[in-house]
Amino acid sequence: MSLVIGSIILGLVLLVWGADRFVMGAAALARNLGVSPLLIGLTIVGFGTSAPEVLVSGMAALQGNPGLAVGNAVGSNIANIGLILGMTALVAPLLVKSDVLRREYPLLLLVSVGVYLLLLDGRLDQFDGAIMLVGLAATLFWVIRIGKHRAASDPLEQEFEEEIPTDLSTLAASLWFIVGLVVLLVGSRMLVWGAVTIATSFGVSDLVIGLTIVAIGTSLPELAASVMSTIKGEDDIAVGNIIGSNIYNMLGVLCLPGLLSPTGIDQMVLTRDMPLMLALTIALLVMGWGHKGHGRINRFEGAVLLACFIAYQGWLYIEAQPQLPGT
Repeated sequence: MSLVIGSIILGLVLLVWGADRFVMGAAALARNLGVSPLLIGLTIVGFGTSAPEVLVSGMAALQGNPGLAVGNAVGSNIANIGLILGMTALVAPLLVKSDVLRREYPLLLLVSVGVYLLLLDGRLDQFDGAIMLVGLAATLFWVIRIGKHRAASDPLEQEFEEEIPTDLSTLAASLWFIVGLVVLLVGSRMLVWGAVTIATSFGVSDLVIGLTIVAIGTSLPELAASVMSTIKGEDDIAVGNIIGSNIYNMLGVLCLPGLLSPTGIDQMVLTRDMPLMLALTIALLVMGWGHKGHGRINRFEGAVLLACFIAYQGWLYIEAQPQLPGT
């Protein structure tokens, strides 16, 4: 068992480090090619912080563990809002000034509700996966279009301008991109093997493992990025990373089990996990939208989000306990 636990821990470490190198290389490469910082942040950085979820879910689906892949996608969205935004707001209240983010809040809610409706029939098949993939392409097109029109005036432009590396040559950026991708692949393989082994050993479903250990682990890049952005006073990036990551998780991550390993959806996903995800998404929209000026997520609201996440994890733990005969 120590080998399994070691594989999970090392896999998580590799995922965090690999995601950071992957994003750094891709962002610097795009900048060297003349892409604006805002577009890099809205597309490459948002996708890069979701790279662990993409690779872990793809690996799990290919290995015949679609429940883990579904749990990873849904659980990561819950962790991103409840755990990461909650903890980040406790570090310092978040003031959201970006007009681009105000447009992305309802988009995230629309995507989340749309995916939920797709899954209500209890199946995640290739048709559903294809719709999500088309939705991802349409979302990227919309985000790029908005980014081009708002780049000059949006606060996100300056924040990304300060964050994207300027001292990497195209060759160095390409090498870091490749290294990051390889490390992500290795880390995802180790994490999936360890998670599936633990699930089998303790009789816990792949879904629950995906919603807990794997979801929290693959969300660590978002946690690191959001906390560091907040410490630097880059609140828009902190919130933008979460919004972008959740959109990618719903469309780019959840489509993988549908395309690679069509599966039935556990009823608890539809009655417990996704309703909570939708409730947290609505809460994020209400807190971050701002009815009379800029949106603001204060420490109390952060504490509420974090408490919801902790209670949810406790709920999963209790339900995962083996039932005694006659109970």
